[in-house]
Amino acid sequence: MCGIWATFGVVGGLSPTCIKCFSAIVHRGPDAWRIEQDAREQLVIVGFQRLAIVDGLHGMQPMRLHSHPRVTLICNGEIYNCKRLQKQHDYPYETNCDVEAIIHTYQNFGIAETVRKLDGVFAFCLIDGEKKKVHIARDPYGVRPLFKFQDTANGVIAISSEAKGLIGLKQKGSECSTLGQFPPGHVETWSILESGKVEVEHTEQYFKPGMPPQFVPYVSEDDLAKLNVYEKTAHLLEAACRKRLMSDRRIGCLLSGGLDSSLITALVVKLAKEYKLPYKIQTFAIGMGESPDLVAARTVADYLGTEHHEVTFDENDVRQALDNVIYHLESYDITTTRASLPMFLLAKYIKENTDSTVIFSGEGADELAQGYIYFRDAPSASAGHDESVRLLSDIYLYDGLRADRTTSAFSLELRVPFLDIQFTNHYLSIDPKLRQPQNGVEKHLLRSSFAKSGLLPDSILWRHKEAFSDGVASVKKSLFTTIGEIIAERLSDESKQYPGVQPTTTESKYYRYVFEKSFPGQHNFTPYYWMPKWVQVSDPSARFIKHYAAT
Repeated sequence: MCGIWATFGVVGGLSPTCIKCFSAIVHRGPDAWRIEQDAREQLVIVGFQRLAIVDGLHGMQPMRLHSHPRVTLICNGEIYNCKRLQKQHDYPYETNCDVEAIIHTYQNFGIAETVRKLDGVFAFCLIDGEKKKVHIARDPYGVRPLFKFQDTANGVIAISSEAKGLIGLKQKGSECSTLGQFPPGHVETWSILESGKVEVEHTEQYFKPGMPPQFVPYVSEDDLAKLNVYEKTAHLLEAACRKRLMSDRRIGCLLSGGLDSSLITALVVKLAKEYKLPYKIQTFAIGMGESPDLVAARTVADYLGTEHHEVTFDENDVRQALDNVIYHLESYDITTTRASLPMFLLAKYIKENTDSTVIFSGEGADELAQGYIYFRDAPSASAGHDESVRLLSDIYLYDGLRADRTTSAFSLELRVPFLDIQFTNHYLSIDPKLRQPQNGVEKHLLRSSFAKSGLLPDSILWRHKEAFSDGVASVKKSLFTTIGEIIAERLSDESKQYPGVQPTTTESKYYRYVFEKSFPGQHNFTPYYWMPKWVQVSDPSARFIKHYAAT
């Protein structure tokens, strides 16, 4: 997890506006920073905020290699097949940094093949000074964030890991300028003109959810050939965790006590013992009082023998964090904001009280494995499959965004094995009927795949689904009720009208009010409110769905 930032075609060089924008993402990379203006192309400025995870100073960016001096790379990401690519193509690596693989692959195969050959998560900008091209790309599910500012009338583009690094440029741009997320699974090429301005040359979507790996898979087909569907599922999820262990910093796990985070934690603990990591895996749980999540997480931590940390929070913590959460999220979605509050507070605790920097989490499982309670109401197996694909296509706007922003706010790097390309391809290729909830149990296939593993107690493996923002609170008083009481103290004017998706409740109006203070007019950041499908509810909380069975 780092912060990347660049401008192309902006007149004025390293102006105070540019410096202020670049500094707005310093939380993504507190270990070192660098910003440069190209000596040949005066209207090209690139910046990097570094969180050191792999390699020392050699991993600093912007990256240039002696073998390819006219290519400049800034990348926020982890390339899990960097060593495999080196062996396959005999790359002469100059550093121990995984993203170096991007430059060599580009030089050998071009940008279109490069993004297809990468097994990892990434948002990068690669500048080819010789060909006068700028290439921008983002990983298949948008695990790593990327925003783009575009002022076509003036031949200007700029990119940043977060919108707060570009909003100052947007306010100074022309009326036709735009700012929004660069879409996942896309690659874009721009030409640098003689004037120093830029114009778009080519845009391509190279990935859609469920597509097979276009790189050499981490697990070969021969290794999978004799396994049944349950064995394949377990084997590939473990492999997804295994490849994500590369780190020179301490690894920890978010642990809510639900199925997803518990499975990932159990696999990480198993692999840590196999690799003889010189420390215990730290686990982190958060809740209000004796919330269901805290109790369940304690059970898992005791079973696995982790160094467990419990964090409790109260209404005062919510009151202090709420506005800051919306600023870091760059969203006004109701569900996303609610679920982000405890995760934000937990990340703050991890940063201030421990030495874990690389954090594993269970994000993506609900979208992929039909874990939301409303999937019980899917009219057919194919409808359930289509909904999974839709949720995965938009995860970068909601749960994926939440996971990245709440952790990056405190300079932590999140890793999400459930969104592994080989694993998602396998899971979405299984008969849709097997992936549906069975007998009122969500993610039945995933649970069954680990039923004989001994990784988790049965009470956890078969624990019913809880929405995170509900599980951290209590049955008697939900988190959104607490938030509502705080907002009632603050919001005096509910009559203001906004463009885009309309806030209809006091809570949603407050979120939009706070959002507009930092990102005025950027309603496109949240194209719609996340809501359950196939059920008639006025609030996105799982508590309002008839199947909800929290105890």
